[in-house]
Amino acid sequence: MPHVYFHCSNLNEALIDRYGAVVDDLAEARDHAARVVRSLTKARSLEDWRGWVLHVNDDLGDELFVVPFAFMLGKPH
Repeated sequence: MPHVYFHCSNLNEALIDRYGAVVDDLAEARDHAARVVRSLTKARSLEDWRGWVLHVNDDLGDELFVVPFAFMLGKPH
């Protein structure tokens, strides 16, 4: 079971996942990534998350895939 990390960044800052998660496969990593994005964007703040990207990395630091928050949030109203 691979250990993967879910780091988030925009042009100005980064949120580093120091714990990660053990997943069975990339599909489970994708589902976990979607939950991370939803949990961050549901927090009450003035942050516009559309400029953020979630980077999914393996335990060697290699990037497996990215999830732009805008893909999940859509366009602003």
